[in-house]
Amino acid sequence: MAEDVLLSLEPKTLWKYFNEIRKIPRCSKQEEKAAQYVYDIAKKLGYEAVMDHVKNVVVKVPASPGYEDHPPVCLQAHVDMVCEKNSDVEHDFTKDPIQVRIDGEYVKAVGTTLGADNGIGVASLLALLEEEKSFLHPPLELLFTVDEETGMTGAFELKGDFLKARRLINVDSEEEGTIYIGCAGGGDTEIYLPYKKVPAFGKGLSVKVHGLKGGHSGVDIHLGRANAIKLLARALYRLSQEQKVGLSCIFGGNKRNAIPREAEALITVENSEKAMEVLKQCEEEFRIEYEGKEDTVLIEVKDAEVKEVMDVGEKVIWLLMALPHGVLAMNAYIEGLVDTSTNLAVISTTMERVEIFQNSRSSIVSALEDTRRVVEASGRLAGAVVEQKGSYPSWRPNVKSPLLTIAKNSYKEMFGVEPKVMAIHAGLETAVIGSKFPGMDMISVGPTVNFPHSPDERVHIGSVEKFYRYLKELLQKL
Repeated sequence: MAEDVLLSLEPKTLWKYFNEIRKIPRCSKQEEKAAQYVYDIAKKLGYEAVMDHVKNVVVKVPASPGYEDHPPVCLQAHVDMVCEKNSDVEHDFTKDPIQVRIDGEYVKAVGTTLGADNGIGVASLLALLEEEKSFLHPPLELLFTVDEETGMTGAFELKGDFLKARRLINVDSEEEGTIYIGCAGGGDTEIYLPYKKVPAFGKGLSVKVHGLKGGHSGVDIHLGRANAIKLLARALYRLSQEQKVGLSCIFGGNKRNAIPREAEALITVENSEKAMEVLKQCEEEFRIEYEGKEDTVLIEVKDAEVKEVMDVGEKVIWLLMALPHGVLAMNAYIEGLVDTSTNLAVISTTMERVEIFQNSRSSIVSALEDTRRVVEASGRLAGAVVEQKGSYPSWRPNVKSPLLTIAKNSYKEMFGVEPKVMAIHAGLETAVIGSKFPGMDMISVGPTVNFPHSPDERVHIGSVEKFYRYLKELLQKL
């Protein structure tokens, strides 16, 4: 049985709790039973626990004898999970337990997400709670947040008096042996350009850019991969320099945090043969430009029936040319880390307007604001309506962090090697928590979890044991 499989693994207390957590429905925004489970376990074990208005839970653990005067430490995990399954799998995430199996050195689910992100983190904190009298530690606050995966609601709703600690260890990282010390903040820009339809002229064509790799707009942006929307805009602009071009509609991308892999437009041209030649030349130039970064860059052109075009088609092309995309600045201290970037993410056409969504990121507040202003200005110059909602904060890397120094030294003492110290160009919960509690010294650690958010998700068994031992040892040094 799956239950017997997990209970045979080490550390037994941690896997015991993960085995219970896998049975509890906890999709994002539906994780109240998991939060209640954590609260009930804490109470059952005799500890003070508080649940707030959104069901975040904090558990207060007194210091070990001799550690009473040490500053408190917060350990933090999130109780929700991403719920995805393969199309051929029968599974109801609102009631069915996650079915698990051992695959070599890994624990995996059967056709669904495993929920090791962040179920292993939750289980590790509950195991520490049960075993806390077996190792030395400062005063602890175990923080379990809700809805990390779809908006970080739990972190955003934290109140200033919920935590006393100003040292925090997040256990939601997914690479054992790596200590994360920073992440980017970000914000979206929505651009709406109204149009009217006018009679079409010339020959109708469908122009599609595809075959690109795409990727995450945060962690993959430094790879320099092509953006299908930008390539399509460049091709249409180039074409418009040769002859009159009409734009009927344009679509590209589907997620704000993904680099667009495909984009397509319906257009009209005066001379279709010359248009085909220009587009073929663009395709070849793009292939050369992205050699080594893209395996294929394709511009597919087909005949199409086009009866009407936009009266602002030229403006749309100019706007797409003007909007920035890609890496804007690299970090001066951490090699390979992007500081600031922006992603021209999605474009679509409704019956009344062209809609463009852009996502910008930076670990520096002023740089993020400036990038969003550039995007806004581009839209306004084109005569578009521009909307920008609030951004989420960054977690600025602090290579001189006292907590980081202790964490690095502890890891090297235990395992004989230096841990990697990294930051990530994506949004993390720690950034929000840090903004709520000024002066918070933070790191993020965890076991090795591969392919999170997909049915291929797996957690490396040996890394869980190593991570848990390290966590205990680190707490004794604090």
